[in-house]
Amino acid sequence: MRVFLLKKARSLRRYRQIVTVLLKYGFDQLLDQMKIFTHLRIRKKVLKKAEGLEKLTYAQRIRLALEELGPTFVKLGQVLSMRPFLIPLELVLELTKLQDQVGPFPFVQVKQIVESELRASLEEHFSSFDTIPIASASLSQVHKAVTKDGKSVVVKVQRPQIKQIIDADMDILKDLVNLLEKYVPESKQYDPRGIREELEKSIRREIDFNNEARNIEVFRENFKDEKKVFVPEVFWELTTSKVLTMEFIDGVKISDLEELKRRGIDRKLLARIGGRMVFKQIFEDGFFHADPHPGNLFALEGNVIAPVDYGMMGRLSETTMDELADLLISVVTWNPGGIVKVYQDVEVVGEEVNLRALEADLADFLYKYHRIPLSRLDMKTLMNEAFEIIRRHDIQIQAELMLFSKALVTYEEVAKMLDPEYDLVTQMIPYVKKLAYRKFKPKVLLKDLFTTSVDFRELLVILPFQLKRIIKNLARGRLSFTFQHKGLDKLILELDRSSNRVSFALIIAAIIVGSSLIMRLETKYTLFGYPLFGILGYIFAGVLGVWLVIAILRSGKL
Repeated sequence: MRVFLLKKARSLRRYRQIVTVLLKYGFDQLLDQMKIFTHLRIRKKVLKKAEGLEKLTYAQRIRLALEELGPTFVKLGQVLSMRPFLIPLELVLELTKLQDQVGPFPFVQVKQIVESELRASLEEHFSSFDTIPIASASLSQVHKAVTKDGKSVVVKVQRPQIKQIIDADMDILKDLVNLLEKYVPESKQYDPRGIREELEKSIRREIDFNNEARNIEVFRENFKDEKKVFVPEVFWELTTSKVLTMEFIDGVKISDLEELKRRGIDRKLLARIGGRMVFKQIFEDGFFHADPHPGNLFALEGNVIAPVDYGMMGRLSETTMDELADLLISVVTWNPGGIVKVYQDVEVVGEEVNLRALEADLADFLYKYHRIPLSRLDMKTLMNEAFEIIRRHDIQIQAELMLFSKALVTYEEVAKMLDPEYDLVTQMIPYVKKLAYRKFKPKVLLKDLFTTSVDFRELLVILPFQLKRIIKNLARGRLSFTFQHKGLDKLILELDRSSNRVSFALIIAAIIVGSSLIMRLETKYTLFGYPLFGILGYIFAGVLGVWLVIAILRSGKL
């Protein structure tokens, strides 16, 4: 009981913190509409707004609020940024700027966590361990160390109690989603419940460092033959769900242009190498770094590029890669009708979408850039216009495809910083064509033919038996068909509700009529000179009548 009360007290403190931040950034009206103050039984504070609030757009206020609320809400913003069909493009672009940097936690706690996870003292595993972190974020911080056999490593340590903080935030978000759906009905179009579920799955995966370690291993295998891409080695014996130990990267952040120049690193060449790295990940491996921003990319001597932080990775399944190939074939052949057909095949457009209008918009989009030199195309502008079409026609693009779009846009900004003349689209075209025609490779065609042959064989084996069963059941009169009418259950429910109300009203009317007849009789049980049972009947009918009226008003349907 005490643990439960402490948990509720901590939740209430976190609720107050969330409300305070939302008030600070001017979301008073939304909180009032959600009746948050009534449910929490707290007073609406007179709070000083954030400085320069009137100069900020609503999208900037949302981003700043999410950053201030910590890791769960930063991750929420990242999940939202991958849904341009749900939220305005302006907000999508702003959420891609989310920063995840906080102050470090004390080394005493770092030591406790590492020793607890590795089940030994630091001295048993490391000959040295720096007390000052080299990087700090909301989920973890990173320390440089040297192993007993003299290898330089970095140790990523999870923040203390971060799982409990995330658990509490997820519970609070569940409550907020319920309040949103109840008091802000228009919020349902943004699927808050689905977003919360996707967020929970994503953040649970990210706080288990074993997942990141496996990502590094896959990445390392994919680039084992690439001399210009360095992927650190994972030290599994020094890795757990809360501690990740990997090879130290002795490089310079790709954004430190002066240091790159001092070390003699060719920025233009580095931009091209980074581009090839990103294109290989997306269009060949289907496994890619989802956030290649400057802080996650290092440059090493010899014009070698080294990505870090493998917590957020994108994965394209074989099926998704085939769908992407079909889509790209239609794009490179300037076929808007083909794009619409792909959208229909993968079921990302609803029945209510106007396919003619969609095809017309896609045709305008394609021919706007037809015959324009590739060097004049800008990936960010292209993606922004594509997202606008996606949002306008409510196309439910998969999160993985949104991640790869974000990765391309993010890297283009990095490449332009290294080389203002870098042309990402031109560099990407060979990889796009390679993916587009991957389905026509002899090896792939043989694989598809084999799969189809297996399916056809199973059909030939099963079909006679199934036909025989159907004919037997038909002959015995046992064959039956089941029809299901969409929306019929709702109609039946409404009819039941209406008939119940009519029956209830008839009962009330019958009680009133019966009581009126009793009032005309002479009985020995009276109240104020009137028959007692008649008065009781009127009172009972009145109570039932008020009850019926309240039920009708609460349903919102008169």
